Amino acid sequence: MIVDVHSHTWQYPTHFNDDFQQQARRARAGAEVDLTVRYDEYMAGATQVDRTIVFGGKARLSGLWVDDRYVAEYVSAHPEKLIGFLSLDPTQDGWQQEMMYGHQELGLRGIKLLSMYAGFQPDDERLNPLWEYATQHSLPVLLHTGTTFIAQAPLECTLPRHLDCVAIRFPDVKMIMAHLGHPYEHECVAVVRKHTNVYTDVSALHYRPFQLYHSLMLVQEYGVWDKLLFGSDYPFTTVDASIDGMRKLNEQVEGTSLPRLQADEIEALIQRDSLQILGLNG
Repeated sequence: MIVDVHSHTWQYPTHFNDDFQQQARRARAGAEVDLTVRYDEYMAGATQVDRTIVFGGKARLSGLWVDDRYVAEYVSAHPEKLIGFLSLDPTQDGWQQEMMYGHQELGLRGIKLLSMYAGFQPDDERLNPLWEYATQHSLPVLLHTGTTFIAQAPLECTLPRHLDCVAIRFPDVKMIMAHLGHPYEHECVAVVRKHTNVYTDVSALHYRPFQLYHSLMLVQEYGVWDKLLFGSDYPFTTVDASIDGMRKLNEQVEGTSLPRLQADEIEALIQRDSLQILGLNG
């Protein structure tokens, strides 16, 4: 079973302000990413996927706002494939009501946070109601961690170390740190090793193959392969390209004495039943 735990839906450019659109041109070095989302195009690049977790995003600071109703409608058109997460920007009034509405009325099954893009730290005690609600209703929480192309988004808010404090206070919440915390993978690995219910995904990393090789070698040396979940980060890349890129990682060290990543662990990561891990099978 292949589960993509990290996919987006939005109307581009409608859900973004002009500043975000301009800065997004720096998203990938040497390539301009088309941020348009179309389900048929997603599936054309996801020929091996069984289920997909999808979300929009809310971050007023950075100029991104996707209403959860849009996500719910997208999911309802393809319920056999898609599982929807709601999004929150806790810097904005009414976020707790949005959380309850997205979960209880729209039927969205997890929470996506863009801490850095919205300008808040996930361990801020003002977010305790969020973590308490997620605990009470067994909602997994996926957070962006790592780098960005948005100038006003504070890197301090994205550091994986801040999730350590949250996991200590709310150990029952299933958390996923996106992008292996890139380029703070060492912090990400340290946090997932400590906490039973904290995981990380490998979305949007395959197109930096040598860095991903080093990141996964860190994972291998710490023995935390089982804490990695597969994700694509569509539309920034596709499921098929991500799988192909991961399977080829060892090719770049052929003819050298550098150690190899364990191919069976890479395959296990790709095939991992993330829905069972996150309690989303039902």
